[in-house]
Amino acid sequence: MSINNIFPKNFWWGAATSGPQSEGDFNKKNKSVFDYWYEVEPEAFFDNVGPKVASNFYNSYKEDIAMISEIGLNSLRTSIQWTRLIKDFETAEVDEDGVKFYNNVIDEIIKKGMIPIINLHHFDLPVELYEKYGGWESKHVVDLFVKFAKVAFDLYSDRVKYWTTFNEPIVVVEGQYLYEFHYPKVVDGKKAMQVLYNLNLASAKAIKAFRDGGYNKDDGKIGIILNLTPAYPRDKNNEEDLKASKIADDFFNNSFLDPSVKGEFPKNLVKLLEEEKVIWESTEEELEIIKNNTIDFLGVNYYQPRRVKAKEYEFDYSRGWMPDKYFDNYEMPGRRMNPYRGWEIYPEAIYDIAINVRDNYNNIPWYISENGMGVEGEEKYINSEGYIEDDYRIEFIKEHLVNLHKAIEEGANCFGYHMWTPIDCWSWSNAYKNRYGFIAVDLNTQKKTIKKSGKWIKEVSKNNGF
Repeated sequence: MSINNIFPKNFWWGAATSGPQSEGDFNKKNKSVFDYWYEVEPEAFFDNVGPKVASNFYNSYKEDIAMISEIGLNSLRTSIQWTRLIKDFETAEVDEDGVKFYNNVIDEIIKKGMIPIINLHHFDLPVELYEKYGGWESKHVVDLFVKFAKVAFDLYSDRVKYWTTFNEPIVVVEGQYLYEFHYPKVVDGKKAMQVLYNLNLASAKAIKAFRDGGYNKDDGKIGIILNLTPAYPRDKNNEEDLKASKIADDFFNNSFLDPSVKGEFPKNLVKLLEEEKVIWESTEEELEIIKNNTIDFLGVNYYQPRRVKAKEYEFDYSRGWMPDKYFDNYEMPGRRMNPYRGWEIYPEAIYDIAINVRDNYNNIPWYISENGMGVEGEEKYINSEGYIEDDYRIEFIKEHLVNLHKAIEEGANCFGYHMWTPIDCWSWSNAYKNRYGFIAVDLNTQKKTIKKSGKWIKEVSKNNGF
């Protein structure tokens, strides 16, 4: 077998999950916004399935981690739930059961020969902090997050060398404050922009605490995970379409990418928000903290592109100011779709992201922290041997890896590829509608079975390419 696509030495072949999506709420003393949302509106979740059991990782982490190791992965990202680790959010007093659980999980990942990458926030804000302070609208919550981060660093940095502050922080802004797909479904452009700023500040302050505490002295590194959806103009030769795509990029990508890597917000975005009178409240001291506490490495989640065109429809002011004032979404004729998720499949964007990071973001070390294909009704692909033949997933990964490999050959500083997700997991209001894992889970029995893609990735990892 000839291997055409060889990846760099020590390349991370792995997968990503999160606490709220895998663990279940066993022994968890506090509720996140998602735990609460499910309690008050279970019908908002596909098949009424909430986060109570998820993939039972709290109870089966040993077997699950053994299975993840069995498919040849050398690295694994998960998250620490603020609501599981911390008993009292104001004092950051710990919950001993949470401390022990994450100790065990980290030890088990290392024991099975994998690198743990630990993330601190995966949309799972404690609901108490939303009810008391408005959650990420509040700078007090920013400081409480930093307290939580310090506790996590103290407890686990002796073994965890790769930390990330947030996963997809722009989704908090979009889902909770603009487009109503996450609780509390507020529509308020000004609040949204304050939340965007506060999340950037929280990340920078946590990074500062990491460095001030000396957690980086034994080669510890800290980064952030951003979902990058490049905004492609309908017509790249049309000035108005190009302008629309630049504004969309500034909002949905650069609003976190620039502060995280360069320490400052995109100037055009700041100017626009000032003109619209929706600019965040900030202080010189805070902006200095953002400037001086940039990331060591970047995680990029890539699923789909964004396609935009110059505004053709009258903007509806009835809901106040929104980013959509400057562009309309565009459906490109003939685009390839994942019909289950309603997302376009465009592997070439991974190459474009890589070159953008190389040329415009100091060629910072980065990795693909999520990429994946959610499919509904995968049980119809079970073969006579009892496992799912997900050839469509293998093809999807291959196409993305070919584009990634090309970018690496051209100098992109990418050190890994993680799939979402190792084991089918619970996914917000989608619950288990679309499955993403290398390993299937039967929700009735919690029996887990390696899919064909899991067997395939083992070979890729072993050969460091395909």
